[in-house]
Amino acid sequence: MSLHSFFLFKSLHFSLLIIIIMIGFTSPSISAQGPPSPGYYPSSRFGSIGFDQGFRNLWGPQHQRLDQGSLTIWLDKSAGSGFKSLRPYQSGYFSASIKLQPGYTAGVDTSFYLSNNEAHPGNHDEIDIEFLGTTPGKPYTLQTNVFVRGSGDGNVIGREMKFHLWFDPTQNFHNYAILWTPSEIIFLVDDVPIRRYPRKSDATYPLRPMWVYGSIWDASPWATENGKYKADYQYAPFVGRYTNFRLSGCASGGSCNPPSVSPSGAGGLSRQQNSAMAWVQRNRMVYDYCSDPKRDHTHTPEC
Repeated sequence: MSLHSFFLFKSLHFSLLIIIIMIGFTSPSISAQGPPSPGYYPSSRFGSIGFDQGFRNLWGPQHQRLDQGSLTIWLDKSAGSGFKSLRPYQSGYFSASIKLQPGYTAGVDTSFYLSNNEAHPGNHDEIDIEFLGTTPGKPYTLQTNVFVRGSGDGNVIGREMKFHLWFDPTQNFHNYAILWTPSEIIFLVDDVPIRRYPRKSDATYPLRPMWVYGSIWDASPWATENGKYKADYQYAPFVGRYTNFRLSGCASGGSCNPPSVSPSGAGGLSRQQNSAMAWVQRNRMVYDYCSDPKRDHTHTPEC
């Protein structure tokens, strides 16, 4: 090989090495790309409160710790824990900043939701945000759900949409919110709408007053890959952390204008918010009950 050829070869080899290094640095940022900006951040319009200003322990008080308005709840083989708002609401914006536990969390359900199951046992309504635990190397699943006069006894009609988030929910606190009004339900993550459920009929929409709940519990029969992986208590305690609670709603029995998450102050979403939601559903949604061929859609006419 001539001296000129040798230097040309080394130059090409060095350039190729630089390209490989650059790809290595840029690929994670591409894979970790988040949704486009929603252009509006409704969480900033609602003041946060401490846990004891709006909630109380419901069960598992020995698995609940309060520190300067922030709440930690945990599950071990003896029990989990749950909390409940001090009053019911007819509609409103409800959110909390939540941080999840890393590592093996299969079978564990960490939740923030609305329900009237205690007022209407066997015939209740519910609006759910649930984090379904996972195994190392696999992402948490965020499950949203809407029950209408369901009992949870096997005859309940779930309306699940599931997502893998565009960030690691174990690294930092992120804001998760439910807007519930007489005309629509909107789920938001860090102010990005991920799902909108409009009222199409009274039969498919929750209208009775509900309380706000949170909990951590063992849902091994179904939570992780349809029950393939169960809660393993050698990794316990399993911990959920909550802070920056926001409860802005119409109290049951009262009259008020329900809040909005749209910049117009009216119902629905802006064009920019719809664009962000479309990105999430296109890129991060992993299950939609309306698209499940195994479901009997006569029970979900809104599809």
